[in-house]
Amino acid sequence: MPPSVEDWVDEVSRTTRPDRVVWCDGSEAENDRLIAQMVGDGTLLRLNESAWPNCYLHRSNPQDVARTEHLTFICSTDAEDAGPTNNWMSPVEARERIWPLFDRSMRGRTMYVVPYIMGPVDSPYAKVGVEITDSPYVVANMRIMTRMGQVALDRLEAGVADWVPGLHSLGDLSPERRFIAHFPETRTIWSIGSGYGGNALLGKKCLALRIASVMGRQQGWLAEHMLILGLQSPDGDVTYIAGAFPSACGKTNLAMLRSPFEADGWKVWTVGEDIAWINVGPDGRLWAINPESGYFGVAPGTNRQTNPNAMEAVSSNSIFTNVAMTPDNGIWWEGWDGSGAAAADGLAGPAVDARVWH
Repeated sequence: MPPSVEDWVDEVSRTTRPDRVVWCDGSEAENDRLIAQMVGDGTLLRLNESAWPNCYLHRSNPQDVARTEHLTFICSTDAEDAGPTNNWMSPVEARERIWPLFDRSMRGRTMYVVPYIMGPVDSPYAKVGVEITDSPYVVANMRIMTRMGQVALDRLEAGVADWVPGLHSLGDLSPERRFIAHFPETRTIWSIGSGYGGNALLGKKCLALRIASVMGRQQGWLAEHMLILGLQSPDGDVTYIAGAFPSACGKTNLAMLRSPFEADGWKVWTVGEDIAWINVGPDGRLWAINPESGYFGVAPGTNRQTNPNAMEAVSSNSIFTNVAMTPDNGIWWEGWDGSGAAAADGLAGPAVDARVWH
């Protein structure tokens, strides 16, 4: 293990004062223990096993049910480096305002060290991150959303130098003490006061888009908010396309297309539905990977008519967040039957190879 990782974990532990520290290995046994622990303490509710096998519902604090963009900051030395659409805070101010909030923030809790890889394990474009968190719900989601655990530890122990440290603590969940801060010069992420997906799963928006966009600018590649689709014609010719679309316009539905002409040999499959890392390959062409493994998306309007692939994907081995529970321990959100509007929150789907969705 690189001394830099161990030293950082020790520093965080001395500041946050957890009851114990656990290095996550990503194993099935570890996940089973965490799920059983959360079901036992009420963090997770088990859904109807016959209709939703191995699925659970997680309900957030009522004041913590969405990404908090107004509390999300880029902490670059120069304000201009934060870009025109982001909030800026100087690194000095962040250390003065945010770091003290981590003091003893994990008392009475377990501190989980979550090593993870963004991107396919064998891809030369993949990146390594280490998230420290006091939320077992975050650990379970990171196992779905990334290649997490021993596979990332092996990469670190092999001497990878380019890893991203991320620190997350639930704190007291107070909106007055909630910040998500990104330090592009040191490639560091701090998040406190929220347990909701986009604020707490630091591999997603925080690393895969915000920090990665800086890494890409320095290293000659792009981190983009784009879907990736694979298309195959009957003669076997494969074409990949990437597309950027505004939020809430149906990007995920487009990314999960099912070919109506598959019987004639026309195939389409999902490579990624949210983020693309794009590199110029040795052949001069653009090559993209989806840095994520599973999917974390908002549910409103998703149903068997609008996105049958998504519904099939989340029908087992999924964690649902902030959706309604029916009397038979099923789930419901607005638009479930195709007639609703928009208000349900999040779901994390299984970490499966999207190429099986032909």
